[in-house]
Amino acid sequence: MADRYDRLSALISRFDLRVLRVPLGEGNMVVFGESETGQPGRVEIRTRGGVPTAGPNETSVAACTIDWGGPANPLMAALPATVSIPIRDAETRALLDLFLAEAGGRRCGSDKVLERLAEVLVIRLMRQQIEQGAAEPGVLAGLADPRLSRAISALHEDPGKPWSNGDLAAIAGMSLSRFADAFRAVVGEAPQSYLRRWRMTLARQDMDRGARVQAVARRYGYASSEALSRAFHRQFGVNPTELRRTG
Repeated sequence: MADRYDRLSALISRFDLRVLRVPLGEGNMVVFGESETGQPGRVEIRTRGGVPTAGPNETSVAACTIDWGGPANPLMAALPATVSIPIRDAETRALLDLFLAEAGGRRCGSDKVLERLAEVLVIRLMRQQIEQGAAEPGVLAGLADPRLSRAISALHEDPGKPWSNGDLAAIAGMSLSRFADAFRAVVGEAPQSYLRRWRMTLARQDMDRGARVQAVARRYGYASSEALSRAFHRQFGVNPTELRRTG
């Protein structure tokens, strides 16, 4: 069971990463290098606004603004306000060398290449956070837990399924009461509450892209468009039809 669910793929596929090159001193993702050589040493990302700042003996060598779904993406919302990735392995260094080469030039297709390279960097950051564990309750802490991560990944992969806590506890390999208590303590809310928020996040994204309310209701397990509209209004304070008219 542990190998069935990928902890990141279902989330990654739901949100589009946008990357924009900006002048040094701007942006929310900066590559820092050694002052003397410019050799990349770390990447810093600010997830709640602000510009990363250089440490002692560091200089900025590339800067971008990245947007990966903002607070709607539970992974980005669960990250600390400042995340620093030290460059300690040959793979990350080679990745950054490519990133800097593309960021420093204006070659054909370089913007798309930057997007892909930045996505890989962010995914590696997520892996690092999961492997290190998370101090604060949230989805990253849940994904770092070997048992809870199975249930959370199942929710992410199939949000329209009529999941019960018993179903999720079985996937996690835990008793129902132990699962419910652990989920609330580690993720910070009850399993069904997290599922409702995840469904609403996806529903809003789909409707922003022009999907019809009835189709979205079927996709995410709501009995009717009216049931979805009520849940949507509770979550966002607006009806889906009003949102579409505004859009």
